[in-house]
Amino acid sequence: MPMTSNWFIWALLSAVFAALTAIFAKIGLEGVDSDLATLIRTVIIMAVLTAFVYFTGKWSDPFELSSRTWLFLVLSGLATGASWICYFRALKIGDASKVAPVDKFSLLLVAVFAVLFLGERPSVREWTGILMIGAGVLVLAFKR
Repeated sequence: MPMTSNWFIWALLSAVFAALTAIFAKIGLEGVDSDLATLIRTVIIMAVLTAFVYFTGKWSDPFELSSRTWLFLVLSGLATGASWICYFRALKIGDASKVAPVDKFSLLLVAVFAVLFLGERPSVREWTGILMIGAGVLVLAFKR
């Protein structure tokens, strides 16, 4: 598979860390409210990202960003927060092996939203894979 950039490596690493997130979170949710656990996780993420941005020299004045950039980053942050709250609540009461794959239904939704809002056009091959993921979610979600 030829790769013209390293996006695939970063996406694969994202999947590995997302999988570890589910396992570590499920273990860490024992005996704690899921919303408190989400807050603790968020504080840790903030500290790590702050250090990362600072020590890699990537810090710049955020007030120089355009209002459009701010709007969409705020909306993304709100969506992320809502996703994390829902995800941790689902993990608290459900099996990680079921919750995480259903959470990945977002892949199908991203494709649909990308078509509607970004004008992207996935190929037939890409739609086939996306729909297979959607079908897999349905298989997991519904019992006989």
